[in-house]
Amino acid sequence: MSKASHVGPLIIQDENLSLAWGLVVKHVCEHAGKEISPLIVSITGFDENGSPLEDPDIRTATDELLRTEGEQCIENVAFTIFPQRYWVMAQGDRGKLFSSYQDAFPRFKKMEPRKNAQGLYFERLTMYDPEAPNDGNQLETLLDRYAQRSGKMQRMQLQASTYDPRRDQKGTAIQGFPCLQHVTFVPSSGELTVNAFYATQQLLVRAYGNYLGLARLGAFMAHEMGLKMTRLNVFVGIEKLDGVAKTGDGISKIVEMVQKRIDEKS
Repeated sequence: MSKASHVGPLIIQDENLSLAWGLVVKHVCEHAGKEISPLIVSITGFDENGSPLEDPDIRTATDELLRTEGEQCIENVAFTIFPQRYWVMAQGDRGKLFSSYQDAFPRFKKMEPRKNAQGLYFERLTMYDPEAPNDGNQLETLLDRYAQRSGKMQRMQLQASTYDPRRDQKGTAIQGFPCLQHVTFVPSSGELTVNAFYATQQLLVRAYGNYLGLARLGAFMAHEMGLKMTRLNVFVGIEKLDGVAKTGDGISKIVEMVQKRIDEKS
């Protein structure tokens, strides 16, 4: 069992997605152990289209390190949560987004039969259970309920699950999916906050791409609800830096960039 690098909740908040993620990396590298439990990351910087603010230098350095480690790039990880290029091709037609993704999903599984054997997050959000409303498209159901609301809507209804006990409680020694449990959407005064809940999360291999995918999911939902995306909160039971040396050149470069941004702010 890995030693924790933080006792008690660690809370990170920043306008910039890259820097918020980088601050977590910096904390782990500067403290003993390779785990944080629990971790809360809050990202508050979004442009007029709902896209999160990023630091291109930190993102490029992160992708370089991921490539060196033989891992998926940030964009591919983000795609598992929200297929941004399909939304662009749909040109604002969410029905087309959903149908195009559903048609393409069998190909995604064949492309990565080991990693995608249990599915993908956007598949769980939009194809969860054919016996559920809208054939298991939880996002469409939430958007329908929001559009048809009369008076104050119960906010507990605005949540979507990715974890399915029927498929996921296998008791296997190593299970990489789904670490994301569920997502909630909180509208207030014309703005939207998105909350995501993880049992565990890999800091280098997944976290940056997860943040980006969740931010894009939030931007999509905000657009369809007629709201402004303003905050993403990510709650993680155990954040872990697995399989990467904290003193390696790639990760040290990222920490140096993060410190430089901190110095520039002060």
